[in-house]
Amino acid sequence: MTDPASTALAAPRLSLGDQAHAYEAAVERARVEDWATRLFAGDVTLWTTDLRVGEAIAERLGWLEAPAHFADRTAGLEAFGDAVVEEGYGTAVVAGMGGSSLAPDVLHRTFGSIEGYLALRILDSTDPAYVAATLDDLDPLRTLVIIATKSGTTTEPNAFQAYAWDRANRALKAVPHSRYEHPGAYFAAITDPDSVRHIEHADDFREIFLNPPEIGGRYSALTYVGLVPASLIGIDLDAVLASAAAMLGACREPDAGVNPGLSLGLAIGTLAKAGRDKLTFLVDEEIGSFGAWAEQLIAESTGKHGVGIVPVDGEPLGAVGAYGMDRAFVRLSLAGADGGGRDTLVDALEAAGHPVIRIEIADPIDVGAEFVRWEVAVAIAGAVLGIDPFDQPNVEEAKQLTRDLLEGHGRERGHDDGVAQVQAIGAGDGLTLYGDAALRLTAGASDVTGELARHLARRRPDAYLCVQAFIAPTPARDEAFARIRALLRDRTQRATTAGYGPRFLHSTGQLHKGGAPIGWFLQLTADHPADLDIPGWPYTFGQLIDAQAAGDFAAIESHDLPIVRVHLGADPDAGLAALERALAAALAMATES
Repeated sequence: MTDPASTALAAPRLSLGDQAHAYEAAVERARVEDWATRLFAGDVTLWTTDLRVGEAIAERLGWLEAPAHFADRTAGLEAFGDAVVEEGYGTAVVAGMGGSSLAPDVLHRTFGSIEGYLALRILDSTDPAYVAATLDDLDPLRTLVIIATKSGTTTEPNAFQAYAWDRANRALKAVPHSRYEHPGAYFAAITDPDSVRHIEHADDFREIFLNPPEIGGRYSALTYVGLVPASLIGIDLDAVLASAAAMLGACREPDAGVNPGLSLGLAIGTLAKAGRDKLTFLVDEEIGSFGAWAEQLIAESTGKHGVGIVPVDGEPLGAVGAYGMDRAFVRLSLAGADGGGRDTLVDALEAAGHPVIRIEIADPIDVGAEFVRWEVAVAIAGAVLGIDPFDQPNVEEAKQLTRDLLEGHGRERGHDDGVAQVQAIGAGDGLTLYGDAALRLTAGASDVTGELARHLARRRPDAYLCVQAFIAPTPARDEAFARIRALLRDRTQRATTAGYGPRFLHSTGQLHKGGAPIGWFLQLTADHPADLDIPGWPYTFGQLIDAQAAGDFAAIESHDLPIVRVHLGADPDAGLAALERALAAALAMATES
């Protein structure tokens, strides 16, 4: 009988095809240069010889100590969770972006809420319909809102706080004899020690959780970011951290070939250098949300200075022939789960010469170990690729362009953003298309199908096709994106990615602008028939998400990457159906030509 602990800590099973020799050379180098020991010693020369860069990296290695640091804090966290339950709260809402929302989402989707504990919702979209759907049906006086922000200045959680604070304040006025008399009793914050001063009303919050500042957002899953929400839904924190600590111990193994994190990092880094840079996740449904967390870790850490690994999460399964030779595959399985055809596909992909990495998780609690494995792996992949995996040099671009747009108008409803002010390049079937300068300044077909065909013709041979949807997430839209991605992949043999804005700006956005210049972008926007004010702010949620879309459009265009906006109108679901039809026609047109 296999020991579950040994299975969880095993090195991945690798089938690397024609890159096996390059991988073995990387293993030998890591062994000779003692990469494992140097990583845990905080030796920044693994990544750089630049003194300034090295100093910055040294201030971002606290994640290596996170399981030990938080192991003696679990009793206090569980007491906090129990107290919230006993006081009659029914729901917790995590208001955060990127790593601050994705780690809690993994834990919640993997374990659910234990009976007797709180329900959990994640608020990480500024679309007014999504904000309303997340908050407006909740009793503010039975809801704990957790503001998760490393810097304290991130626009989205601050906007969420303003909206939720106003709701709690109005509810208190309507119920004069409630348990608490101040809205702060219904809020908690997870932030850094020097950042709490930026959070409005923080002094009045019922609890402030201060993370070690030397842990970056995308490496924060095993800090208060993941552990506070986990305590509220009844997860065994000691078991999660014990799993993580065991993996850290295994990742100290000097032999790179058997080290579970080091071997993975060497594999994905070596494959990316060889052109197998589309790292495609095939994950069992029971642990399916892990792919989105790994996506943001990989994309933001490796996508810079013109290189990077493109993580492909959530793409529907396809025929072997639909996958290009720039792919590598990660089969992440849960023991005893129904693979849903993934194992059959992976075997066929391996037989066709594609590199395959197999990792089996013995028990869902081992998600703690997987957080660590992938954190170590991505840090090591950065060393292989010759980049600093802990910075994000291009993240600020879209944010600054967004701020510029927002400063340019007041509270007027229905304003035009920077993209919608230019002349549309095509319209029909309820859709309106806006092109980047390269499309606007050349003769086009002026119809939706023709313009999409022109845009498709601009993809590079090694491109990934990226759908960026600045609309409210729903299960029906997830399904529509899956169909669109399958259509694009099957007709072009290109890898596809998809993300909701603005959340992807805190995840894959760094890769889009800073990674290899191979992205092809389709941005989706929609009207806001039921917009929401952000109390005390000079603009609405609808204006905010429109400005974020326009800011990202401008940032991508500034990097000379092909992008088209498709405005879906007042009914995004009808718009997505129309877009699917138009893309099918455009792809057929391209095939005929």
